[in-house]
Parts: sequence; C-alpha cells; structure tokens
Amino acid sequence: MISHKQKTIAIQMDPLEHIDSEADSTFALMLEAQARGHALFVYHVESLTLGVQDNEHGAQTQLTAFMQPVTVHRHKEKFAVFADPFYRSLGEMDVILMRQDPPFDMAYIAATHMLEHVHGIGPHKALVVNNPRWVRESPEKLFVMNFPDLMPPTLVTRDRTQIDAFRHQWRDIIIKPLFYSGGKGVFRIRAEDQNLNALLEMYFAHSREPLMIQRYEPAIVHGDKRVILVDGMPIGAINRVPSEADHRSNMHVGGVPHPVALTERDKEICQKIGPFLREHNLIFVGIDVIGDYLTEINVTSPTGLQELERFSGVNGAGLIWDCIEGKLDDSYKNLDD
Repeated sequence: MISHKQKTIAIQMDPLEHIDSEADSTFALMLEAQARGHALFVYHVESLTLGVQDNEHGAQTQLTAFMQPVTVHRHKEKFAVFADPFYRSLGEMDVILMRQDPPFDMAYIAATHMLEHVHGIGPHKALVVNNPRWVRESPEKLFVMNFPDLMPPTLVTRDRTQIDAFRHQWRDIIIKPLFYSGGKGVFRIRAEDQNLNALLEMYFAHSREPLMIQRYEPAIVHGDKRVILVDGMPIGAINRVPSEADHRSNMHVGGVPHPVALTERDKEICQKIGPFLREHNLIFVGIDVIGDYLTEINVTSPTGLQELERFSGVNGAGLIWDCIEGKLDDSYKNLDD
C-alpha cells in the first residue's frame, strides 16, 4: 500500500465516457477523491477475474481487473482523461467503489461474491463501498420489507389470487419488478384499468421472480423524496417530481429534482434504519419516501449527490469520503498497533 494520505481508488462502474458528468453521483465521488490527492482507476465488472495462484507462499486466491488510470475534470465534454489500461490485483487498492447500475441479476450477485475475497483493510484487502455482502443481502425492494411500520400496504408475490385481492382492497396500485432500477417496468394500475391480467402475463412469461405490489400513494404528485444517508445519518434530501406525462418520479424518466427539507417523519425513518446501515457498512445509501411512507432503500448505486449540493450546498461526496477515510485511518492505526 502507498502512504496513508494518498489512497488508490478503484471504481467498478458502467463506461465512464457515457455518463452525464453534470448529474452523476459517481463522478462527484471521483472529483472529490481526486481533489483530496487520491489516485483513480476505473474498470468494468466484466473484467473481474478471480483465480487461484500457486507460488512460494502456497495457493492464494487473487482478484484482478482490467483497469485504467483516469483523471476527471469539471468539463461538460472533456471530463475524463484516461491512461493506458492494465491488469491489476484489486487487493492492491485501498478502496473499491461498487457503482455499476442494476439490474440486480445473477451477474451482479456474482460480482458481490468475487469482491468479498478482497473486502477488508490491510495487506491484500481493500475497503469495498458499499459492503458487497450486504449489497447482496439488501436488494432495495426486499430490504425495505424489514421495516413494515414505515411502509405503505405492500405485497411481494406471483400469486394472482393475492394480487387480485390486494387490488380489490386498494383499487389503485403500483406494480414493480423487484430487481430493476430507475423506474424501469413500474406500472400504475387504476381501479378501472383492464390491463392487469395482460401485464401479469407479460411479466411472468419473461421472469420467474415475484413482483412488488403497493398501494398507490397520491402524495407522489408532490414528489418522491430521495433522502441521502452517510453511515446511517441523513445529510439532506431532494424531491423528484413526476412530469405530467408519467406517474414515475425517477430522474431517468423525466422526474424533475427540486430542493426540499427533511420532515420530522423523514428523520424518524432515518433513525429507525440508520443503526442497521452503520452496523453493516452500508456507507452511501439513498432512501425513497412518498408522503409519510418509506418505499425503497437503495444500496447498490444511489444517486442525488450533485442535485443535493446544487440545491443546499451540502457536499455529500465530501462527507462520504470523510467517512471512508476515517474508517481507513482507524483500521490502519489498529494494524500499526
């Protein structure tokens, strides 16, 4: 490892050249890390290679990736400059940011298992953010079911009788696939809508997974609040308001971000979930709140950092790196002792 001041940071992400540098949270994290003097490397999850090597020290497991050194700039078009790529052991890194977007499929799950081989602090280990085990154990639409007192009425099922009964009770419902993000595949079915059976046929013909069914919350017209937590503590929120043409508030599908303050209910929700996040090293988390209800807990690749700073002046990327560096420094002290 290099000195405790400068760190080597590997970012597992979708192609950097395709992002929107003026909105992307991973880019904000990279800018902040670079400003602190850290060295940045990017790689795609498909280059992860887990192997067993036999040498003079005996058989050892090694995780490598084909990575590129990169420098980033606050420039709309020329925001990244790459150096020549090479294969490198991820155990030589100080920090790995797991930032590729879902779907949360078997490839995603396999990556978490592979990263567990290097997750930690010290020789041949790297702090993975977020903890790969608990990313795997906490898919956003299932993880939230651990906090039923915070949620609207919800089902997770493939059972059509249960879905029909739920719809009969609540009349206006939302249907979501469990493992997508960004509002993909999310439908609103009103009481008079005759498309439910056809929609379920389409879902179930292409997947063996259950669906999430929730009561439609009219408060969505006023926005879907994204609250950002760092090490279990809320640092601020943005409000994503759906367009007139779409019931979804996700910014990927036209939702417009607005500034918003945390309510007492938001703080209550964070107080209840915060201890679990801290205990399991889920450092950067975004939760979704509609009205008084928690609807999702996002631990895979949360967004909203740039909008939060733009609206409120809160440097969320800085707070995340303060947390990461603090964990590294504490662990290095323990190693030195």
